[in-house]
This record gives sequence, C-alpha cells and structure tokens, in this order.
Amino acid sequence: MSRCKQCNIEVLDETERCPLCHSVLEPTIEVENMYPDVKIKTRRMMLLSRIYLFVAIVAEAVLVAVNHYGDFETAWSLVTGLIFFYGYLVVRFAILGKTGYIAKTIVLTLIAILILIAIDFVSGYRGWSVRYVFPAAIILVDAGILILMCVNRRNWQSYIMWQIFMILCSFVPIILYLTGIIYVPYLALAALGTSVFLFLGTLIIGDRRARVELKRRFHIR
Repeated sequence: MSRCKQCNIEVLDETERCPLCHSVLEPTIEVENMYPDVKIKTRRMMLLSRIYLFVAIVAEAVLVAVNHYGDFETAWSLVTGLIFFYGYLVVRFAILGKTGYIAKTIVLTLIAILILIAIDFVSGYRGWSVRYVFPAAIILVDAGILILMCVNRRNWQSYIMWQIFMILCSFVPIILYLTGIIYVPYLALAALGTSVFLFLGTLIIGDRRARVELKRRFHIR
C-alpha cells in the first residue's frame, strides 16, 4: 500500500506511481482515502454473468419441456434459447470484454443478424431476415461508423479497416440475390452503395492521411 501526497489518496495496487497524477508514491500503512480496487467490480460482474448463465439454462430447459410436451407446431423454444444466448454474449463480450467499443458494436450487430436469420428459419423461413434485416443492418453500421468518425475527428482514419470489412459484408446480399435467394435487390444494392461510397468519400476527403493509413495497415511501402 502506498500514498500519494499530491492527490491525498491511498493506492492499493502494487505500483510506484499514482494512477491519477503519476507522482512517485510513498509507502504507508494507513488505510483511509484508499484508491478503489477496480478488480472488485470486475469480479462482481463475472459473478452476475455466471448467475445469468445458470438462470438462462434452467429457464431454457423448462421452456424446451413446455414446447415439447405442449405439442406446439413450431420450435419456439429455440428462439428463446437464442435470445438467452445473445444476452450472455452482451454481458461477457460487451461489458466484460477488453476489445474496443467499435469491434464490440460491429460483432454484436453481426451476431444479432445471424440470430434473426436463425429465428426466421425456425419460424418457417419467410425470407425477411436476409431480404430486409441483413442489408438494413449493414446500412445502420455504416451510419454508425460515419457518426463515430465525425465525433472522433482526430483519429478518423482508424475506421478505414472497418469500412473495408463492411464492404465485404455488403457483397453477401448481392451474392444472395444472384443465387436467387433474394428476389428484391434494392435494399441489397443500397447496402453495397452505402459501404462503397463511405469508403470512397473517406479516401477522397481524407487524402494523404487515408492513404498513409491504408499503407500502414497493409504494410505497403
């Protein structure tokens, strides 16, 4: 345990400098005004996530039994299971995960799309998930990337790789249309156009900084 004279706090962590002002700490045995141990909150969230997982498993088991013995025509218990699973992913990945908020948002959005597609198949597959939800989600993520670039103007070039990733994702609805799975191409074309034009706009407006970022990402000299 150490003490910072500048901030007048006690630091529990084993460090030589204050986490607030970075001044050199002095050893002490007093315990008042301690700097909070951030690991306590993490341990509590881990406990809550395990409790949620246990409750979700029990609830899903009950719903599967009700679905099976109730002689329902559709396997609606699979839908509830997917919802429980997504809730667990949100807790472990979005709240407890250590990756950036951009990666969390995009990954959770894509997982939500896959879950909606699975729900569409479970409920008899009417095609609404691939015709409307998938391309609309791509447009929504592109809009989110644009907003984040405007908010984080000093580091806007860091979003270029996510733009390229969304372009690749936007080709999937086009492929589904060419293979006959999607019959109405308008929303799929809108998703592809949004991703491509967002990337082109970044390259044209960003000019040299955008080119430097691409060269750095792809290790081009």
